[in-house]
Amino acid sequence: MPVVKLDQTTVWNTHCPKGARKLVLTDSHITGFICEVYPSGSRTYALKYKNKYKDQRQFKIGNAADLTCDQARKIAAKARARVVQELDPAEEREANRRTPTIAELADQYLAYVRTYKKSHDIDERYLRNHVVPKFGKKHLNELGQQEVLDWLDAKVRKDGYAQATVNRWQVILCHMYKMAKKWGLPGSDNNPLAGVPQKPVDNKKERFLTAEETKRLLEAVDASANSQLGPIVRLLLLTGCRKRELLDARWSEIDLDKQVWRIPMERAKTSKTRHVPLSDQALAVLGSLRRWEDCDFVVPNPESLKPYTSIHFSWDLARKAAGLPDVRIHDCRHSFASWLVEAGYSIYIVSKALGHASSRTTERYAHVSDTTLRSASNAAANLIGTEWVSP
Repeated sequence: MPVVKLDQTTVWNTHCPKGARKLVLTDSHITGFICEVYPSGSRTYALKYKNKYKDQRQFKIGNAADLTCDQARKIAAKARARVVQELDPAEEREANRRTPTIAELADQYLAYVRTYKKSHDIDERYLRNHVVPKFGKKHLNELGQQEVLDWLDAKVRKDGYAQATVNRWQVILCHMYKMAKKWGLPGSDNNPLAGVPQKPVDNKKERFLTAEETKRLLEAVDASANSQLGPIVRLLLLTGCRKRELLDARWSEIDLDKQVWRIPMERAKTSKTRHVPLSDQALAVLGSLRRWEDCDFVVPNPESLKPYTSIHFSWDLARKAAGLPDVRIHDCRHSFASWLVEAGYSIYIVSKALGHASSRTTERYAHVSDTTLRSASNAAANLIGTEWVSP
């Protein structure tokens, strides 16, 4: 095993002796840096070393046809520094090769959450439509914190997504890394979102439709190229249900005679079967819907006869056409609640109508009843039948 100062000239002018399996040239400057010369004429750079357990290992650097001796020397020097720190460059490389991509982790994560999480379909939609298209090809150890935070910030500032929605993506991605570490997956030691607080969300900001705005919105959704958008928005406004509850609704869950819609507990957010009373107007909308043979869904996509995964595109066009670009689809639910309060119904009744587990969640709508309370105050004062202002 000749010891020489490895350089480009020496490497390419040295040949393997006839009959030998290979010739190993050992560098005189970097301990363990070698070049293996084969009878075929190929030459391979490597670093020989002993790991912390004193086992002999070899870290392949690359073929001399692909990189110069100086390039190989720099790689050997870095690998040697890892060895001095009692790290194993060959083992690290193997671990990197086993490190899954974000897309592969997403598949494993979704298979896991489907076993216990009722809202797994939301996680799946967020991952499929947003996280995986952006980061799916990256390996776990390649994703940097600032890269993720910049992307999340741009989704709010430039693309107009709600901060609460973007925060949900952050939570899912962070949880994926936590589970990857629990499962012992390579590359999961550094969670780019560990300890990163979510940006605050103004949950108290609600948007309620006026009668005039409701009329404009209904005209716009009726003019939509999506023939199902009109009935969907009407039913959201008339029942106060959540968008996903309606998109996944089945005719077998609706009792037209008893005028009630039963939402199974596996789809109800409160983990209890929910019974939604259907008004005469809601029944009229349901009665106007087209029904397809062998399709139990109430408002399916006419092309697939399956529930819509998203109606955002057609909704976005319609709300802008109505001059209501700030109105979210969830504001249909808020508007339903506000109309009940303004009609004089108690927060308890509104809570039941919305399917809230606690009336405390409904208290955000209490301020809407100012007009009703004012009318009640006027009624109390008029009942006395006296002049309240001194002559």
